[in-house]
Amino acid sequence: MVGAKRILCIDVGGTGLKAAVISPRGKYLVKRVRVKTPKRRKPKNIVKLLTEMVAPLGKFDCVNIGFPGMVKNGKVISAPHFGTQDWKGFALASVMQQKLGKPVKLLNDADVQGLAAIQGTGLELVCTLGTGFGTAWFRDGALMPHMDLAHLVMRSKDDFDIAVGDKTRRKIGDRRWNKRIKKLIAILETVFSYDHLYLGGGNSRCINFKLPRNVTIVSNDAGMEGGAFAWKHLPKE
Repeated sequence: MVGAKRILCIDVGGTGLKAAVISPRGKYLVKRVRVKTPKRRKPKNIVKLLTEMVAPLGKFDCVNIGFPGMVKNGKVISAPHFGTQDWKGFALASVMQQKLGKPVKLLNDADVQGLAAIQGTGLELVCTLGTGFGTAWFRDGALMPHMDLAHLVMRSKDDFDIAVGDKTRRKIGDRRWNKRIKKLIAILETVFSYDHLYLGGGNSRCINFKLPRNVTIVSNDAGMEGGAFAWKHLPKE
């Protein structure tokens, strides 16, 4: 949004919902707020909680929402950790626009994080390691069409989302989980031939092995900061 000075950035996660008002350069203008993601995750529950959560944050010009699933044209296509059948086709952007009274842009959460993490040169892949597994793909700073790579099978019948997700990490322990991340990086390098890979999300902090030179762990705050860049660099939906 041209001229926007205060962007409300919302990050919808599997364990927490976060929000802050951020400048066009990605600087926090108010202290971030966070609430635990409720057990009941139907659209009406999440919308109600988000609306209440952002109320104390003050004025803003526009809104960006990072959502953990496939989204398109302001609607949710799939939400693996929120119940896809409940969310499929839900127009989250327009519903939140009605609630907040400002323009709303809805993006996949990994795409949002990527906008803050990348350098803008060559082929850059951003992966989030959290409740599940998310990806964003960039070429010379331009966001490529989103691909739900989380649902490619990595081992046996488990897709990436399950094989390296938080539930599995807790089940098998950090040592075995790190072995899977090593294997995952090798697979991604072979498939994408990326110039740089960025690893974010809450579980990126659990990585305990030396990473290749072209692999970087990024701050989990990038999932918020990228929301400001979304309004500046991405076309209007």
